[in-house]
Amino acid sequence: MMDNIRSHFPQLEDTTHGNKIIYFDNAATTLKPKSVADSLITYYQKETSNIHRGIHTLSEVSTNKYEYTRELLKDFIGANSTKEVIFTKGTTESINILAHSFSSAFIGPGDEIIITELEHHSNIVPWQLLKDRCDITIKVLPINDKGELQVEKLKELLSDKTKLISFNYISNALGIINPVKEIVKIVKENSNAFIHVDAAQASGHTKIDVKDLDCDFLSLSAHKMFGPTGCGLLYGKQEHLEKMPPFLGGGDMIDTVTFEKTTFNDLPYKFEAGTPHIGGIIAWAKAIEFINSLNFDEIQRHEDDLLKYATAKLSSIDGLTIHGTSEKKTSVISFTMEGLHAHDIATFLNKYNIAVRSGHHCTSPLMKRLGVPATARASFSIYNTKQEVDALYEALVKIKEMFC
Repeated sequence: MMDNIRSHFPQLEDTTHGNKIIYFDNAATTLKPKSVADSLITYYQKETSNIHRGIHTLSEVSTNKYEYTRELLKDFIGANSTKEVIFTKGTTESINILAHSFSSAFIGPGDEIIITELEHHSNIVPWQLLKDRCDITIKVLPINDKGELQVEKLKELLSDKTKLISFNYISNALGIINPVKEIVKIVKENSNAFIHVDAAQASGHTKIDVKDLDCDFLSLSAHKMFGPTGCGLLYGKQEHLEKMPPFLGGGDMIDTVTFEKTTFNDLPYKFEAGTPHIGGIIAWAKAIEFINSLNFDEIQRHEDDLLKYATAKLSSIDGLTIHGTSEKKTSVISFTMEGLHAHDIATFLNKYNIAVRSGHHCTSPLMKRLGVPATARASFSIYNTKQEVDALYEALVKIKEMFC
């Protein structure tokens, strides 16, 4: 099975930069199956056309393929309708759209929003910008020393002024899987607040069902699930989206335009102004089809096995500390080594052609809570192997012997 899966990813066999790469930077972006790249090439070489705005054959072909991706995503996340599937540039834009449009419809001065200590900057900064505009209060749900959310403290943060809780499904920095359904249950039993789930890190690792989660909004990015960069999704329950004004104005999001007044298009197009990344959205369908050809239980089994194996190997290295030690994790190991900065670790691993990420991972407040300036992060996907983990371990041992 593994050889067959790896055969879909030509980059794993590329030797342009020397030896074959060991790619452990999947939490930043996943590699792309050949079918995704081929789809992009086909669009730009044979089918280039704008969508929704022409009756000629090329426009119809591109429009049909573009909307086919929306249909796939509706089923992929369990939405009721394609009206609830809004295309964006990625999770960051999805959250910014939500912060602007949701606030216009549902938030006023003195209201409160809850986020968590695990959040990516893209789920912090938009709410801070909203705070400056609307004079709201932002509350933060803390984590414990294992990196787990202290869900038992959530009731204390909720009040009759709480309008939204926005949190990630899986931490990009630590790999912690948050108890989404438990959080939703607490919020709904103790408030009238809306719920947004940042599923960017979850989409390629676990099955998502918005009806089962019972969230009001959800966002994700194509490039975290084997698709192109510059493409994303904002899901919202239709009744909420109908009440929210558009974020951007321009082509395709209008119904009628006069100099006196403009009326807006129906969902989901009301939120999709301008010419989108058409080729990317079309190619995203190939990534979804690739995931659908697998089984999420098999994906999780493989990645869990790899995570346990890598955790045991790396934990045996003296002076190496793994951050985020919850038993409920996906395939991310964030670590530090005594005497070495995370950037030095990543630099030396690169000499062994092992790609890991280093830095604060766009989670500066979390790094402060952990008491470290940065971590090195090895993150795995379905195409990674135990042999590659062995190579990571051996390289880290050599680095320790040289510098510590």
